[in-house]
Amino acid sequence: MSESSVRPKVRPKTSAATAAPVVRHDHPTPVLGALGLFTVLLGAALPLIDFFIVNVALPTIDHDLDAGPALLELVVAGYGLAYAVLLVLGGRLGDMAGRRRLFLLGIAAFGITSLACGLAPDAWTLVGARVAQGAAAALMLPQVLATIQAATSGHRRARAMSLYGATAGLSMVAGQILGGVLVAAAPLSSVFGESAGWRSVFLVNVPVAAVGLVLAARSVPETRSERPAPIDVPGTLLLAASLVTLLAPLTEGRAAGWPLWTWVSLALFPFAAAAFYRVERRADRKGLIPLVPPSLLRLDSLRRGLSLMLPFSVGFGGFMFVIAVALQQGLELGPAASGLSMAPMAAAFFAASLAGPGLVRRYGSRVVTAGGIIQALGVVVLVITVWRDWSGLGMLGLLPGMAIAGLGQGLQLPVLFRIVLSDVPPERAGVGGGVMTTTQQAALALGVATLGSLFLSLAPGSGMRDALAVTLLVQLGAVVLTTLLSLRLPRAVA
Repeated sequence: MSESSVRPKVRPKTSAATAAPVVRHDHPTPVLGALGLFTVLLGAALPLIDFFIVNVALPTIDHDLDAGPALLELVVAGYGLAYAVLLVLGGRLGDMAGRRRLFLLGIAAFGITSLACGLAPDAWTLVGARVAQGAAAALMLPQVLATIQAATSGHRRARAMSLYGATAGLSMVAGQILGGVLVAAAPLSSVFGESAGWRSVFLVNVPVAAVGLVLAARSVPETRSERPAPIDVPGTLLLAASLVTLLAPLTEGRAAGWPLWTWVSLALFPFAAAAFYRVERRADRKGLIPLVPPSLLRLDSLRRGLSLMLPFSVGFGGFMFVIAVALQQGLELGPAASGLSMAPMAAAFFAASLAGPGLVRRYGSRVVTAGGIIQALGVVVLVITVWRDWSGLGMLGLLPGMAIAGLGQGLQLPVLFRIVLSDVPPERAGVGGGVMTTTQQAALALGVATLGSLFLSLAPGSGMRDALAVTLLVQLGAVVLTTLLSLRLPRAVA
């Protein structure tokens, strides 16, 4: 045997550059790292911030663009409707084409449409840009939950879902705070003059979206369903019809004087909803994969979790809109003071979100029940505060009620997100995430439409104080309902 045949083979040396691991976004077992998780959570925050950021900017938009009540409602409702209608479709597209790809497309489109909102020369252009912005958000957000479901497991998934819930809740409160600060600061006044304040609430998204786009391209793994289903065209159209016939008249009806079309639309809603359910059930029985599979609703955790998310989000969405109007028009607080009044709620929500995972491991879903009781206490404190000291009410007077309510909300929302998606299989992550976010978004919009209309209808005759107190009591009813329903949740949280 020759010497060469027994000499061990020496592999050629490689430089540090050639030895570095190659990042593959299409790895068969993708893993979402810390930077990737931060990036998708950034993508989750943007749409929710923008749903609420305009609340404190509406008076300045009205003043600058001479919009009027009906168009101001459309600035809010156009975004919310497009967002809610297209969320499930966005989840399905991510399952088919790749969630990372759709996330990149969505965040890029969100930045472009935010730029269009910020540069809008008139009210109708702003409404159109807001509708497009809502559609971009619907492409982006479902990919966040689907990516977390598909690229994490065990303790890492539980932690990621808790962070998602904390991000969602904080974003809704932070949007109002940020909007107030930006409107008051008007950093672009040298360019846009008096309109700088409201324009900045949209233009701030552009650099954030650009950073998110770069980070996503580097850190978010590609995932998709192994057996992607084709687009359910009848289901998509009927879901859109159901949401539009319900939300459009409730949102626009009061400002438009409840014309005939609003009543016709509301009358059509139950027929559209029933047709949607029948079409989806028929497709499910045939072995097809409908847009919202009724079989998915047989998951006990998803069905019961959604039943809580509906009243929770209705109350939350209505409260955030009403408090912004009451503080600015009733107490004549500036946009910054109005927005910063939400800071105690945001801080308490964040603290509760951090404590939530440990409490859930020990007490399970009873954390949601405790959160509901605490939130109810906070709303009661706010009602008493408003009733006793309306004329002298300010940020300091609102602090106790806001902080207690935020603490309770922070114990509920992150846990609800975990419960809803705990039993959804990874291959249906996009559909499950789309169903959950559609329920949440539609309920937020419904809360703005119903509680907002109630408040604005009562205010001229009863005054701002009484209108706000009555609206808070209605929200309290939603909180009590959420608390009672939480007793039916599975005790253990996956």
